Amino acid sequence: MRTSRFFISTLKEAPSEAELVSHRLMLRAGLIRRLASGLYTWMPMGLKVLRKVETVVREEMDASGAIELLMPAVQPAELWQESGRWEFYGAELLRLKDRHQRDFCFGPTHEEVITDVARREVKSYKQLPLNFYQIQTKFRDEIRPRFGVMRAREFVMKDAYSFHADFGSLEETYRIMHATYCRIFERLGLKFRPVAADTGSIGGTGSHEFHVLADSGEDAIAFCPDSDYAANVELAEAVFPEGKRQEGKMAFSKMPTPGAKTIEEVSAFMGVTPETLVKSLLVVQDDQPHLVLLRGDHQLNEIKLGKILGDWRFATEEEVERYMGCRPGYIGPVGSKVRVIADRAVSVLSDFVCGANENGHHLKGVNFGRDLDVPKFEDFRNVVEGDPSPDGKGMLAICRGIEVGHIFQLRTKYSEKLQASFLDESGKSKIMEMGCYGIGVSRIVAAAIEQNHDDKGICFPDAIAPFKVAIVPIGMKKSDIVREAAESLYAKLMEAGMDVLLDDRDERPGVMFADMELIGIPHRIVVGERGLKEGQVEYQGRRDEAAKSIPILDAVSFLVESCAA
Repeated sequence: MRTSRFFISTLKEAPSEAELVSHRLMLRAGLIRRLASGLYTWMPMGLKVLRKVETVVREEMDASGAIELLMPAVQPAELWQESGRWEFYGAELLRLKDRHQRDFCFGPTHEEVITDVARREVKSYKQLPLNFYQIQTKFRDEIRPRFGVMRAREFVMKDAYSFHADFGSLEETYRIMHATYCRIFERLGLKFRPVAADTGSIGGTGSHEFHVLADSGEDAIAFCPDSDYAANVELAEAVFPEGKRQEGKMAFSKMPTPGAKTIEEVSAFMGVTPETLVKSLLVVQDDQPHLVLLRGDHQLNEIKLGKILGDWRFATEEEVERYMGCRPGYIGPVGSKVRVIADRAVSVLSDFVCGANENGHHLKGVNFGRDLDVPKFEDFRNVVEGDPSPDGKGMLAICRGIEVGHIFQLRTKYSEKLQASFLDESGKSKIMEMGCYGIGVSRIVAAAIEQNHDDKGICFPDAIAPFKVAIVPIGMKKSDIVREAAESLYAKLMEAGMDVLLDDRDERPGVMFADMELIGIPHRIVVGERGLKEGQVEYQGRRDEAAKSIPILDAVSFLVESCAA
């Protein structure tokens, strides 16, 4: 492709609303343009990147045995009402009516539609297993769209759904999809990590997320450097501390702590460390209060607590005063008639500090078994760096990640509600087992940039760069030698099957260099009169600190080998 026949629209500065590096660089490089909140036009340069991601995803999904189809983006409300998600999904579901006032939605996902396909088309166990996939535009009405295509309302997704005669078959396809996803992200040239995850609103049993590792990632990942263990922090288990609780040595007493309500304030006031404090949180579940105890330096994991209590919420200030007799900041378990549950880390604490259930006061020297009953200990905190790994093979480390893929064992959550059944070998009707496998195709582009950039711009991996090679001729309009050499090299690279961009604009070299670096083209060849006199051209990889001269006669083979590597 020649720049004179393509469309390049780079910017020197990104709009002020662009927060993440990927958002700024995608705008500056002319990959996307904003239409409205959370809605973006993929410009020609960006669309080339998006299509390259799609190609890798499609090739690996086809190789896995999955079958491509394409479902409607607009879906009838009846299917969502049948599954029970029409009301449950909430405001993110964009609802609309047709001219006959019938209810529809713009699909954020396609579990209902594909299950309807299966229940209509699959009759016998002989047709199973099946794994259908599509690459399609989705819409979720995010309450706060931000970060460009990282959290847009409209996005491109690969979603796949498998159907099985039994759970063993589902597990086998789940393993195949896990391996397929690993191959996809390896081919895309990304540093990634699969992690055990919560099933969330999609539902089901087993679940794994695939994260591109980046400091800007929204998700915290707990992993063990000495083993294969990895899990999203919201799911990672905090194991019981080693050792037993020591007997208390301090006298139990009440201390005035005027104005000190937070862990930091109480620690400073009493001259103790946060890990010797017990933090008390009052929550309500089915109109029943529960007092939740955490070590002072630990954070509540709301998802874990939900798995213990069910649907819960934090108590209001009025409820705190009614049940505990004091304002928030001074509540504690001693003398409380509210049911108490404590995190596992609290189980080994002795002589700890907690609220006194009296405004402006805290207790110190508190011990289980002496000053209050021993509560039930559960896991409902976030793990932290240095915690023991749940697999017993080392200590946990924490890194940040951007979720770009998620696979689920749905089991019969949707097939049962929509009555997707088949006849087994004995002619008996059975409900199909289901799996679900999603990849955020457009999100991968932003995640790749978050992981691959420098102060000059994007550093795309070869597999998804809009062009693999940029030819930059110096003074092409003025020099016949340069023009002929550049055109010849361009033709040979095209003949070799290379995706190459010839910058034939009448621009200063600095402008052309800056644009190619900003856009992130991995390999650059500079053709100039001085080098040609010695039979040389200049090569520089996007991540190389300096350029080097190579013989022009070897340029094609050199680039083919460099790109293959």
